[in-house]
Amino acid sequence: MSEKKIIEVRDAYSLPEDVLEAVHTALNEDVEEIVSLFKVLADPTRLRILKALEVQSLCVCVLVEATDQKHSALSYHLKLLKEAGLVDSRRERSFQIYELTEFGNLLLRHIERHFEKN
Repeated sequence: MSEKKIIEVRDAYSLPEDVLEAVHTALNEDVEEIVSLFKVLADPTRLRILKALEVQSLCVCVLVEATDQKHSALSYHLKLLKEAGLVDSRRERSFQIYELTEFGNLLLRHIERHFEKN
């Protein structure tokens, strides 16, 4: 068994050197993509859109009717959700249909499951 060097932090707490290095690595990771995702999820309108799309793929016109929001505002929210990889769209005749991506569906289910426990 190899001996591990112990690093003392503030005299009262000690960590093995490899653990401290792992902590430093974690603290220096690029988290901008995750921060962007949380910013998208922080808006109640966008979360409501995700929940509606969890029920069924929908046209923007249905979302406009259901939310009393303007078409331009909903288009903006949907654009952000699409850029975050949570929503995708397809053209169906003259309608733009939005649906949850696999990632969006998994993330929403995980979040909902967490809050069901509390």
